[in-house]
Amino acid sequence: MIREDFTLKKLEVFLAFMRVNHLARVAEEIGQSTVSVHRALHSLEQALGCPLFKHEGRNLIPLDTAYTLAKHASRVIAECEEGIRQVRELAGVHASRLRLGALYSLTLQCIPRLIVGIKLRKVGLDVDLTLGSNQDLLRQLEERRLDAIVIGLDTPTTVPRHLVAVPLFRDEVYLAVPADSPYAQQTLIDLKELREENFVALGEGFITARSFQRAFEQAAFKPKIGMQVGDIFSLINLVSGGMGCTLLPGRVAGFTPRIRLIRLKSQYVTAQHITLLFDKSREQEATLLALAAECRMYARRATPA
Repeated sequence: MIREDFTLKKLEVFLAFMRVNHLARVAEEIGQSTVSVHRALHSLEQALGCPLFKHEGRNLIPLDTAYTLAKHASRVIAECEEGIRQVRELAGVHASRLRLGALYSLTLQCIPRLIVGIKLRKVGLDVDLTLGSNQDLLRQLEERRLDAIVIGLDTPTTVPRHLVAVPLFRDEVYLAVPADSPYAQQTLIDLKELREENFVALGEGFITARSFQRAFEQAAFKPKIGMQVGDIFSLINLVSGGMGCTLLPGRVAGFTPRIRLIRLKSQYVTAQHITLLFDKSREQEATLLALAAECRMYARRATPA
């Protein structure tokens, strides 16, 4: 007879530990505390009635029992996930498909890495990617047309209470000028020096448009905007073509050698907090759990040691 305290959730924590062999990394990956992970592993041992690990200082060393359990637990979890997938498909809910929304600028590095990572975690998963502004993506998430979105926030705390937020990285905003601009050789710029310059900008609804507005509020003047566009790559091309300056996040630095990004003086610095968002009512769904885990791993790699 299987005891009530022997749960699939504990098996998933156990398998995560067997994969990475590090309590803190497992805790970060699944979004729990180290104490919770240790408690789950100890509780699993109690439910089994036998030890799985030996203690060496603060380290847990898997015993032969742990390797045997891991082999069978992997099949159990895989069978359960397949059963859930089939049941959801019969009900018309396609668990094998993730509808992900993201900012255009995140397709340079972040989103491809996340998609590759989650496909390795969830073999057979199809990902539908929708690109748009913060405003558009939030609306589609609220309307349930997207399962999750990766967008920029002004601050890490500006998250509706009904959404789960997983931070990925902080991205500073810079002045962007053509490579042959007189400003291109500067390493630090005061926005007030640019009162007479022409600017190009993104339309409303984009986090970079919001960053633009906040920086110039600090500079206490309205820039001369000659053109607005609907995506960041068109904006970059306008700058590289000499149509004007703009403000861009650092993540686009490698897009083209035809522009230069120049750090702003501290009083004008704004940052974007790139964050995964999805509805709390769905936070136990396997696909979203895997996506959140991949985002936490990305955040750990993006944060300097």
